[in-house]
Amino acid sequence: MMSLPALSVNYLRRIPLGYSRLAMFSRANSSFEAAVERLKSVKDADNQQKLKIYALYKQATVGKNTSPRPGMMELVKKAKHDAWSSLGDMSNEEAQKQYIDFVNELAGASETPGEAKEIDAGEGLKITVQDGIRTIFLNRPEKYNALTREMYLGIANALTEANIDDATKVVVLAGAGKLFCSGNDLGNFMEVTDVKKAAEDGHSRLKAYVAAYIDCKKPLIALVHGPAVGIAVTVLGLCDAVYASDAATFQSPFSSLGQSPEGCSSYTFPRIMGYARASELLFFNSKITAGQAKDWGLVSEVIPNDRFQEEAWKKVKQIAELPVRVWRKRLIS
Repeated sequence: MMSLPALSVNYLRRIPLGYSRLAMFSRANSSFEAAVERLKSVKDADNQQKLKIYALYKQATVGKNTSPRPGMMELVKKAKHDAWSSLGDMSNEEAQKQYIDFVNELAGASETPGEAKEIDAGEGLKITVQDGIRTIFLNRPEKYNALTREMYLGIANALTEANIDDATKVVVLAGAGKLFCSGNDLGNFMEVTDVKKAAEDGHSRLKAYVAAYIDCKKPLIALVHGPAVGIAVTVLGLCDAVYASDAATFQSPFSSLGQSPEGCSSYTFPRIMGYARASELLFFNSKITAGQAKDWGLVSEVIPNDRFQEEAWKKVKQIAELPVRVWRKRLIS
């Protein structure tokens, strides 16, 4: 049997790589995009499976095949054409759904239960999936885990992919070094030549990042082992649980920087802690302790720093063993 060339994710996508790619798709297509990314983990697809993946992708992104059939001697092109044509008038939405389900099935079959799977997320992040736990690990301690443009994209992709990954039962945000996260890397704002374009790109990047938290369908847990600043604080209101070390502090100094609150915090914080306390964090630049954060409802539990890693991860593993399919639907949508 003639071997078909390996499917290239970049060829299928035909979209330039980069953080702006997420902004090119509506949130309704985010699971489809995550499935395209997950195709990288499929190593042993046979010819028929490759043809099915190709056909569903073309139907989902282009629609019904109206191109002329290749000649008899163009065997590979003809096989692809016929596979696509066989889908007839299938809608884009149905093709996306079948594509997601099929890639998810193939990728799941290629993974060994209990084996740690590391996902390439670029510099500054380490993302693994093991025993039902998808860990998004901020791994830039020399820069206090400050978020770069690439880290924004990597985290958003990891959260979106979790939605269609049967191996992921719970998602964990954690970090290395002394700080949990110091917020934005100032390098994101340096060497800007086109201010308008930089502002538009930043808006799209932030919107896609926050949307990934809102749309995450799996339990989302933050392990805050040290100080958290800015957006690392505000997105905590979108998590299902926050476990903090007693060495952690929380500060969102937006007004001192001439910025407005982000991460939906102007909505979530007043609902969580009341308007007056939300104002302390969002408008008055207050830094609060882990104990205060727990009293205010932002933190689920405070754990002594010397036992934090052991006890926090024990809680995560217990949650991963629960029947998470019966978890309530996330309230913010």
